[in-house]
Amino acid sequence: MARPVKKTPEQWKKEILDAAQKLFISKGYGETSVSDIMDMVGGAKGMFYRCFQSKEEVMYALGNQMFFENNPFDAVRERSDLNGLQKIRSLLALNQSDAERNQINRQAIPMLKDSHILAAAVGENRRVLTPLWLELLEEGKRDGSIKTEYTRELSELLPLINFWLMPSVFPATEGELLHKYHFVAEVLAYMGLPLYDDDTASFTEKFIADITKTSCGQNAMPEKAGSNKENEGGGP
Repeated sequence: MARPVKKTPEQWKKEILDAAQKLFISKGYGETSVSDIMDMVGGAKGMFYRCFQSKEEVMYALGNQMFFENNPFDAVRERSDLNGLQKIRSLLALNQSDAERNQINRQAIPMLKDSHILAAAVGENRRVLTPLWLELLEEGKRDGSIKTEYTRELSELLPLINFWLMPSVFPATEGELLHKYHFVAEVLAYMGLPLYDDDTASFTEKFIADITKTSCGQNAMPEKAGSNKENEGGGP
């Protein structure tokens, strides 16, 4: 009788992330336990902790995986029918249309209360997104659709704006967040980067309403990664 094929650590990680994605979307992050994930994968709980330190780490890794599987920057990069500004507006529309990733992102917002998770997220955004933004900003400057002398500064600023609009990082009411959003839109337009149109505004206003009117913006601080592997209840 042939022996069952042994999975590699990378295979386990991929299966855990895929199972977590399905469960977080169907049940919600707070209602999904490590046991739920491993039941779907068909593995022991100990295998989970060989691959990840905590459920929070899974959520963080899942966000990265979903971005790279459907990277809006890649989708617009080779489009010769668009100028630089149009490419940026198009990628924003593509990003907004990814309903599953947006749902995961909303569930991850409370984790940013943890300074370690916030620092890791800022660092990853700077590492991954800043070069991608700079590429498109420079293209827009060359073709004249973006009129600014601050492409590098804007490429560093844009990945940080989302954190400023997160109520778990900078507490704010829905009205205050909307005021911040309009401030950002005006500042970027003044800097030669008029990103936001009516569709973008509608999506952003709905997103702000969602994160301020649900528990997404109100959950308690998640436990530190690896701090209590036996605490597997509904909440983080």
